[in-house]
Amino acid sequence: MELAIIENKIVEIRGVKVMLDFDLAELYEVETKRLKESVKRNMKRFPKDFMFELTKTEFENLRSQISTSKRGGTRYLPFAFTEQGVAMLASILNSDKAIEVNISIMRAFVFIRQYALSHKELSEKLNDLEKKYNKQFADVYEALNYLIGKEKQIEKQRERKKIGYKRYDE
Repeated sequence: MELAIIENKIVEIRGVKVMLDFDLAELYEVETKRLKESVKRNMKRFPKDFMFELTKTEFENLRSQISTSKRGGTRYLPFAFTEQGVAMLASILNSDKAIEVNISIMRAFVFIRQYALSHKELSEKLNDLEKKYNKQFADVYEALNYLIGKEKQIEKQRERKKIGYKRYDE
């Protein structure tokens, strides 16, 4: 299974990377209703840090962000599964397809985590460089402004109306 497909289905809600039940059902090739039934029969396996139900506001905001349709008139708010919740799904959906998809999903979560860490490291390095060289660039800008100002002053001196005695030898 392509990581890009899975990565596009991972969203951030409440500051946590999650996958929604209807996306997981599509990947597992089961009906969303059946996935939810399996989860409800095994609720002890899904504490709040593994899975939570979206609020109506969260679902409306998500729908507007990702431009989804009304999903055929969804009657129930979707479940959001964290990485651990997705791993737990493999234990209750005991099929070859579920195992294959779960392996791909775990790889996608790991890839996203590694990307975020490297992105953070690059941002910190750029900030350090910016701090280091800002002082030097400030000095250069100050010198350039001084030189530009000096040229303007010399030009003004030449163009001003001269006062005093005139020489006849000019």
